[in-house]
Amino acid sequence: MSDAERDQKIAELERLLNDPSVRMDPERIWALLAEVSGGLGGPKQAPAPR
Repeated sequence: MSDAERDQKIAELERLLNDPSVRMDPERIWALLAEVSGGLGGPKQAPAPR
């Protein structure tokens, strides 16, 4: 993803989260978060020691 595409997705995400005139769309918000984070799926945890 180019920097311009990433910036556009972040701008859309900010609008969805912060603009009171825009209806909340949780599925779109999570999809945008996954895209801009590179689909990492959140922080990874180390396996528990044995």
